[in-house]
Amino acid sequence: MSGQPAYLTRWPASPQQLEQVQAFNKKLARLPRLKLFNRAVLRLVQGLLRVSQLGAARRLRKHGLRAETRRVEIDGVAVSVRIIRPATQAKGVVLDIHGGAWVIGNAQMNDKFNIAMVKECEVAVVSVDYRLAVSAPMEALIEDCLGAARWLLDADNSEFAGLPVTLVGESAGAHLALATLLRLKRWPALFARVTGALLYYGVYDLTGTPSVRAAPPETLLLDGPGMVDAMRMLTPELSDEQRRAPPLSPLYGDFTGFPPALMFAGEQDPLLDDSCLLAERWCRSAEVECHVLPSSPHGVIHFPLALAADVLAYARSWIAARNAACYRPK
Repeated sequence: MSGQPAYLTRWPASPQQLEQVQAFNKKLARLPRLKLFNRAVLRLVQGLLRVSQLGAARRLRKHGLRAETRRVEIDGVAVSVRIIRPATQAKGVVLDIHGGAWVIGNAQMNDKFNIAMVKECEVAVVSVDYRLAVSAPMEALIEDCLGAARWLLDADNSEFAGLPVTLVGESAGAHLALATLLRLKRWPALFARVTGALLYYGVYDLTGTPSVRAAPPETLLLDGPGMVDAMRMLTPELSDEQRRAPPLSPLYGDFTGFPPALMFAGEQDPLLDDSCLLAERWCRSAEVECHVLPSSPHGVIHFPLALAADVLAYARSWIAARNAACYRPK
């Protein structure tokens, strides 16, 4: 991306990888676009997700791992978390906040990614099973994620005391991760323990960035033209001015004192501007890498693509490097 600022780069995909992504995009173009708040569709998708997760414990055991589900509470906010620990002493912790457009998903939907992080980065992964927006207001989702973060970072949590902490979020999960980080500034000692943020193609302006507002009907995977109205449905009682206020629209938050960040955005994703604008603001306070993935749609890391595998491997190496720089053995 000639002429672009240093924090913004075009991912160096090979010609073969680009050809594979473009061929996959043709398959995606034949699929229906995801429409938020079609309750019948959401129930179907959530049901299919749970069916696909049958046998999760067995898959973990194949890697010598297991998951613990725990209900944690702080200041009256109780939330379930799913913890996967490494076989060796953890050298860091990842707080994982899943995607799913705020209306689908659960704490184990990223097991495949998290197993790889646990094994390669020697980290414990704490995934948040936050409430979904089909039955709770957006503020409740943020409260759940904040509660999990405060529990993890609390000085009384001896298991994770002193370990570097990375926040990881994808899509709606990236929105919630960033909103959580902004809210954490109320507790400076906890906020200071976060050593990095890994964000995949997040939503950072609930009123729609320019690329969202200009999204054409042929948008892949997402319902481009309907995205602005769908996001308004998440907060029906608010005006656009109120929706732009952080942390609901974390793009407009104060990034002073923020940790380094690694971001990825798809070139064919309507949310492209969200990541690029966020990187521009964030880099004034900390080191930021924002990689634009050529020809890539929303959700690309879930697809069987060589480019996606390279992106995930790079993200794991980034987490491992951050932890190595910050880890202090007990």
